[in-house]
Amino acid sequence: MFEVSLDLALMLIAAAFAAGFVDAIAGGGGLITLPALLLAGASPMQAIATNKVQAAFGAATAAASYAVAGHVDPRRQIGSAAIALAAGVGGALMVALVPTDWLRLALPVILVGIALFFAFKPGLDDLDRAQRMRPAVFAGTVVPLIAAYDGLVGPGAGAFYMIGFVTLAGYGVLKATAHTKLLNLASNLGGLLAYAVMGAPWWVTGLAMGLAQVAGARLGARLAMRIGAGVIKPLLVITSSALAARLIWQML
Repeated sequence: MFEVSLDLALMLIAAAFAAGFVDAIAGGGGLITLPALLLAGASPMQAIATNKVQAAFGAATAAASYAVAGHVDPRRQIGSAAIALAAGVGGALMVALVPTDWLRLALPVILVGIALFFAFKPGLDDLDRAQRMRPAVFAGTVVPLIAAYDGLVGPGAGAFYMIGFVTLAGYGVLKATAHTKLLNLASNLGGLLAYAVMGAPWWVTGLAMGLAQVAGARLGARLAMRIGAGVIKPLLVITSSALAARLIWQML
């Protein structure tokens, strides 16, 4: 039985397709689906949990697409993925200690920050640059921090991973995007495990959205690998700005 009416279900499925497309290219697909779930009447905890159900499909599809194309070797990310999974579980378990009602106020701030970074940060292209942090240090500090946030809330985690890979690991935009997906999947699954135990997800709605995520993620990954930073940066800026404006308008 659907947890929402048919018209709302169709809206959520369309949002999931768009999120899968955007997330495969630039990260931040949850910035589309989480507000949509809140608009559909889900409580903050239900929205976060259901978002993790559907996001797992898109992240897995994108991770596989980039790996098959040779843009990332998943075997070299196993350690980081394990850390992300554990931190994702830990982050989700903090939901009883951290109130989630602040989500409606925090999302616009997160969106604007991401949009400003990618709009005005100079030199963001597909070329690798100087590495500022060794891989082991990155895996032990940046990964668990973002993964815990992903487990607790989630929206923008993919974009945060990508910002970390670009600014600290020295990756070009396309390489950073490819390396983000497995970590995003791991921390998302960690959060989902915890929320599943708490019984929070709308499972039917989440699974229906997940199928749309697969289609969107396949299309987005193909486009990103074909065009690279030329499509990744503008799409992330436009999407983040539009969603921030929408959420701010709702609160007025």
